[in-house]
Amino acid sequence: MYDFVGADNLFAVRVWDLPTRLCHGAIALLFFALVLSGQIGGDAMVWHMRCGYAMLSLVMWRIVWGFAGGYWSRFFSFVSTPLQAWRYARQPLAQMQPAVGHNPLGAWSVLAMLSFLGLQALAGLFSDDQIATSGPLAARVSNAWVELATQWHTGPGKWALIALVLLHLGSVFWYLRVRRIDLLRPMLTGDKILANHALASKDNKASRLLAGVLLLLCALTVGLVVGSSPL
Repeated sequence: MYDFVGADNLFAVRVWDLPTRLCHGAIALLFFALVLSGQIGGDAMVWHMRCGYAMLSLVMWRIVWGFAGGYWSRFFSFVSTPLQAWRYARQPLAQMQPAVGHNPLGAWSVLAMLSFLGLQALAGLFSDDQIATSGPLAARVSNAWVELATQWHTGPGKWALIALVLLHLGSVFWYLRVRRIDLLRPMLTGDKILANHALASKDNKASRLLAGVLLLLCALTVGLVVGSSPL
């Protein structure tokens, strides 16, 4: 669908396909809603749980999309080894080459975010606040597991995610102010302006339809798991 467009030796390349961008924005909104509803408590916990189900569906979808999505959204295009990330971090700023997709450090940030979001959502399914709200699967496991899930969900898991989000926002700001690289605009428009040709991500009607079908399947899977909880 999208090809290279040269202008003054620069090329606009479709890096982030529309499904990836929508997922990124939806996760950001859901994260804010989850933190807010969790702090409010009470009746807001109904929405906290609904947002949690939606978040789990999106995390599942993003993992699947990491194998079926546009080129730069696929894990093989950006996942790095710890050694590669370490070497990249040790480079002088002047030697750091702008990445088309995620750089080696950004790759680990993505993996960490998806891992902790997924773990936090799963822990919520087994949590019980001992007041009025319990996860739909809390009755299926022992009290010890419920206590462990609850402690993680309300403590380390929550604060680790907040720290990751703050680190992510700080990195975006640092890249903009220090390296003069705007990471936000490409995630909004899908395109990066590059000095050299690069492979464009597939982002056509067929791929977007596939993304919608996969998201529906992920949501149905979460719905079946949640709906399987005992009355």
